[in-house]
Parts: sequence; C-alpha cells; structure tokens
Amino acid sequence: MSDATDLTDELSKTVTNLVGDQAGAWDRAGLLPDDLLRKCSASGVLCAEVPREYGGHGLSSSAGGEFTAHVGSLCSSLRSVMTSQGMAAWSIQRLGTASQRSALLPRLTSGELAAVAFSEPDAGSDLNGITTTIRAEGEHVVIDGRKKWITVGRYADLLVVFGRYGDGAAAVVVPRDTPGVHVEPVADPLGCRAAGHANIEFRAARVPADHVLGGPGQSLPMLVTAALTYGRISVAWGCVGILRACLRAAARHTTSRRQFGRRLAEHQLVAGHLADLVVAEQVAAQACAEASRARDEGAPEMFVKAVAAKHIGATHAARASATTVQLLASAGAEDGAVAARAYRDAKLMEIIEGTNEICQLILADHAVAEWA
Repeated sequence: MSDATDLTDELSKTVTNLVGDQAGAWDRAGLLPDDLLRKCSASGVLCAEVPREYGGHGLSSSAGGEFTAHVGSLCSSLRSVMTSQGMAAWSIQRLGTASQRSALLPRLTSGELAAVAFSEPDAGSDLNGITTTIRAEGEHVVIDGRKKWITVGRYADLLVVFGRYGDGAAAVVVPRDTPGVHVEPVADPLGCRAAGHANIEFRAARVPADHVLGGPGQSLPMLVTAALTYGRISVAWGCVGILRACLRAAARHTTSRRQFGRRLAEHQLVAGHLADLVVAEQVAAQACAEASRARDEGAPEMFVKAVAAKHIGATHAARASATTVQLLASAGAEDGAVAARAYRDAKLMEIIEGTNEICQLILADHAVAEWA
C-alpha cells in the first residue's frame, strides 16, 4: 500500500471511532458535539489537503476524496463541516499571501472552525448578484450585508466572506466574535441537520485591512470559482459516501429479511434495485476520480469535471436513497435511520454548490463549446 493510502486508512479509522453509532442521534438533535468538532479540527481531518507545513496531512484531491467519501458514508453533517473547512482553507491557500497562509491555515488544523459565506437572499445560483460590501476605512475594512444558509455558520470561529470591494471583489476573513456579526441558526433544515447552517448578518463589522485575502479589487467570478470547484468535488465525493451507505444498508436488510419464503434479495424486483445501487455507486465514484485527477494535475478541464462529478453524484445519491427507503420500507422511514438520513441529505446535495439545473446549464455550455 502507498503512504497516501495508509494515511487515508488511518484518518478513516480515526473518524470511524469518533462517530461510532452516534450519527443518527446528532441528526435528530440537529447538533454536532463541540468536542467532536474540535478534535477533528485539531487532528487535521477537517481539511486534510492542507500542506503538512501548516499542520495538515497534505493529501491529494484523489486521496482526500476517498477520505471524504468515507466520512460521508458515516455522517453527512460531519462531511459538510469538512467541505466548509476545506473550502475555507483552499480559499486562504489559493488567494492569501504567504503571511496570511502562515497565520491562518495552522488555526484550521489546530482546533478552530471556519465557514465560507457566499450565498445571499438574492444571490444563490447567480453569485454575480452578491450585494455584500467590503469598504476601506483607514487601516480597516468594514463589511455590510446578509449571507444566507451558511454551512458551519453556527459553529465557526472564522468566516471567509465574499463581497463587493470597489469596482471588483474581495474575500475577507472575519472572526465570528467581531462586533457587528450576527449569527442566526437555521431551524430544522431538511438535510444535513447537524451541519450548523446559519444566516449571518454583517452590520458595519470592522476588521484590519490585512484580513482581506490577497488584497482588494479581484475578479468576483475568479474568487468564487476557485472555492466552488473545491466545494463541488468535496460534495461529489460526499455523495459517493451516501451511495455506499445506502448500498450497505440495502444489502444488509435484503439479505437478512425474508418474505414469501425467500430472502428479499432473491426476489427479482429487489435484485434489480440492488443492481441499480451498485451501478450508481460505481458511476459516481468514477466521475469523482476523474475530477480529482484533473484537479491534482491542474488540468484545464478541472472546472467542468468538478461540475459533472457534483451533478452525477447528487443525482444518483438522491435516486439511490429513495430506492433504499423503498427497499427498507418502515425500517428505512424511521427518523435518524441511515436510509432516512440519506434521503434527506441527498436531496440537499441536489441544491448546494450549484443546483442540478445550474449544473446542467454549465455542462450544456461546455457541450456546445466542445462538440458543436
């Protein structure tokens, strides 16, 4: 086995031991334990691709993806925290100066938590509609605006906020305890209930100017694309985890339960559903592997492959989780059960980081440009 595989296995065992059989209870409570999150951050598992020099594990996108899928198979809410922490770290790594990387990245691998604030009440899929402003005022910048449905917003110590800055845009790191920052948890979300979704308002929140990553006046599409590409690949791998959890639950149930004198799995209609689950997992995993390979190689097609992987993973996870609930029947419909959680979590995956429809539009544009 390679060193990367050994490390991924070790990290997977760490998270498996931390989660145990508690994911269902966390889902029902709508809350992840603070000590769990702090342990995960301090052990570097929330952003395992961060280079070792900053306290991370230096995983490639491919190795990190398989690790993300494992966490997603255990608890999609915890995987959502990983995606958020990873997006924040990637934004700092990609956009920040050397001194900002040295100051901020070690905080994300030593116990602190971070959220990335993109979406707003009138800027979801169309992030060009962002109205949050970041303006210079002496040696500080002042942030005003409202952000909606920010994953980990409830738990975060640091907020990476994207907004308008003059004629361009900027991303600024705002400590949650900054005066003028108001966090309101989202009550009873449909999926990933324990991921700490929150709406956040910034009312003249003031931070030092050196909190602006890489300086002001950058391109908004460039800023957003850099972070979203990471997020889409992470969500896609998380969907592979959902698919694997569904496949495991369905296979165990249909081989242990008997109807009409035979195991459920021996009935042809049930067997057909199981075959569909196998195909869905393999297709989604292959799409994710392609996207991660492109990102590891810095290939130009990385962006479109990330969109494709996210769309394929989310679509298959939503369908497969519905099939799994059908196969498990009442056992799959119990609140907190694996199938029920997967059903709700997978639906959310069809919305976040680009809805199914937005992914289709991007892929259609690519088809016209590449094949017309």
